[in-house]
Amino acid sequence: VSKLEDRDMLIYGRNPVLEAIREGQAVRVWVARGVEGWLIRELEKLGADYELLPRIELDQRVRTTQHQGLVAEVAELQFSDPEAPFRLAKGRREEVLLVLLDGVTDPRNYGAIIRTALALGAHGVITEERRSAPLSPLVLKASAGTAHKLPLVQVKNLPRYMEEIKGRGVWIYGASGKAQQDLTRLDYRRPLAIVIGSEGEGMRRLVDRHCDETACIPLWPGAESLNASVALAIFLYQARLGRGPGQIG
Repeated sequence: VSKLEDRDMLIYGRNPVLEAIREGQAVRVWVARGVEGWLIRELEKLGADYELLPRIELDQRVRTTQHQGLVAEVAELQFSDPEAPFRLAKGRREEVLLVLLDGVTDPRNYGAIIRTALALGAHGVITEERRSAPLSPLVLKASAGTAHKLPLVQVKNLPRYMEEIKGRGVWIYGASGKAQQDLTRLDYRRPLAIVIGSEGEGMRRLVDRHCDETACIPLWPGAESLNASVALAIFLYQARLGRGPGQIG
């Protein structure tokens, strides 16, 4: 029986693992003895090289019983070079659309944001070295495997990076509950970066000052702030609407 090392990049759950197999990112796959026959058939259909293990061994390795009988070691996540999002936008013949995160330190939020960014057409997610969740199996799982599909860039200083991309013609919009205008009034027909701050704290003052404009999401009276990935989804969808026909669907 192969030993599952602590250093392995492990993910679990049927959807994340099957997606990793389809994308060619699964290095090894372990299946709990006694899982449903359809799952074994799906693994064989995908050509996965898997090993059957006692369920308790999977429980102990991933420290949960919620793995649904499927665990995989996947290729380690790597940060992309800063030009990767711009190359992706150019290859799609689109104006660049970046997501900048200021202080999102929860790996589940980070993973959910990556999944949202990919689904709604962003070209990359940028974080700051000192104020971000590290790349980890939890980020990959929360992203449902999409963290391997989108450029993830880490920079040393976010405000400095903001000024650098401004010099390349990128406009920067910050999501802020304190803003006086709502997101529907912004012009999205230009190269863009959307800044999402930490939940509760929002953007730092220095980051806010480097935004070209800030905007809020109108909420129903009595509602509190939105989850970061939900706020991003609303902004990115509005950006796609604002860029006209061909951006939706």
